[in-house]
Amino acid sequence: MFDLVTLGELLVDFTECGISENNQRLFEQNPGGAVANVACAASRLGIKTSFIGKIGNDMHGAFLASTLQNIGVNIDNLILSDEVFTTLAFVALNKSGERIFSFARKPGADTCLKAEEIHRDLLSQCRIFHVGSLSMTDNPAREATLNAVETAKQNGVIISYDPNYREMLWQSKSDAMIHMRSILQYADFVKISDEETILLTDCEDPKQALKYLLSNGARIAVVTLGDRGAMLGFDGMYVEIPTFKVPEVVDTTGAGDAFWGAFLSRVLKGVPINALNIDILTEYVRFSNAAAALCVTKRGAIPAMPKEEEIRSIISN
Repeated sequence: MFDLVTLGELLVDFTECGISENNQRLFEQNPGGAVANVACAASRLGIKTSFIGKIGNDMHGAFLASTLQNIGVNIDNLILSDEVFTTLAFVALNKSGERIFSFARKPGADTCLKAEEIHRDLLSQCRIFHVGSLSMTDNPAREATLNAVETAKQNGVIISYDPNYREMLWQSKSDAMIHMRSILQYADFVKISDEETILLTDCEDPKQALKYLLSNGARIAVVTLGDRGAMLGFDGMYVEIPTFKVPEVVDTTGAGDAFWGAFLSRVLKGVPINALNIDILTEYVRFSNAAAALCVTKRGAIPAMPKEEEIRSIISN
């Protein structure tokens, strides 16, 4: 039995990393994909994880599969396809470490996962099942995601959801809103960024967005606030928890995933779910803020996911 099973995208982020001798931009091959990032973040923190998804049977797919294995994520349901190419994302960075994305995904392997390719036992024999929204942009992955979420929910598994809006991957913003919101009815734990509050809830204010999420079925909801930290909503209570300062922000890719993987690891390692309270969850968010702060100090997503001792160190200083 796995503590955490995730389903969604696993891809290569080609991250901008300087200028060549010929005065051309250099890009570094980094493993990524929001849902895979969460699995890796949790695995680094001692959680037994498994990943469901599809990559191409190509050089990039081989690189990604070995990366997950080396971190300790189970890949028995990671499909290497001869029919489609591994999804690629090119990530340019501005001076503050913020990202500009360009995707090679028409189609990418991650969008081609089929419901019948998913190992059903993984959906019943885990404690938390986590999905994002990039698997909702296209079929057959959209139908596979919804089917998996419904199956896990029916088996009493906790559903975790972290939507991840990338405008260029959707036909329109209205299409994105419809499909991104369709998961909320199943989700027990929800994390959104402050840039996604209107998309998911019609509310710009983080506290109002949290109220919306909690009133629509979420048991725990969090809005991440960038360099301000995060706001937690639970049982009608709302707390803003500041983040930790770091000397330099290098790359913000994967910061939200580091946060959520760390948060889920605390939930899985901590007190029973029915014993959670606002004080315990506030400490979990504080731990998660530290994980995200460490993540932004390195390039890439999965390579930047911190270990427990690193997180404990920044909290204690």
